[in-house]
Amino acid sequence: MNRTEHEPDASCTRPHDVGTYTFDWGMIKWLVAPDRYDGAKVTFGEVVLLPGKGHARHNHATSEEILYVIAGEGEQMVNDGQPYAIRAGDTVYVPTAAFHSTLNTGWLPLRLIAVYNPAGAEAVLRELPDFREASAGDVVNLVRA
Repeated sequence: MNRTEHEPDASCTRPHDVGTYTFDWGMIKWLVAPDRYDGAKVTFGEVVLLPGKGHARHNHATSEEILYVIAGEGEQMVNDGQPYAIRAGDTVYVPTAAFHSTLNTGWLPLRLIAVYNPAGAEAVLRELPDFREASAGDVVNLVRA
């Protein structure tokens, strides 16, 4: 039996194993977070921003953030600076407490990997007025505006 035939152990997370945070602008799957892995000190997840949508200017008072663009194109603002274009392969560093925002400027979903260090910044997302959570295993459909 080869390795691909075995189920992963508890150190592996597959996207269908976790719920999906949904918002008017898109969705997030947190694949590594302290509430999933006891003792985790970082949060790691995939973010999808719908075409023409983005998240408002905000900051994380106690966490730095790294964004890696998997696919799509958008506009990034960091530290209230001039927004700039981002696309697949780009990495964005957001210092602790720096205000930032991301906007999808393309017609395809903008897919990002997001990392918070230290973990915890993801908890405030549950307090946003448009927050909803789909259960693990549920398929969340993209919705046309």
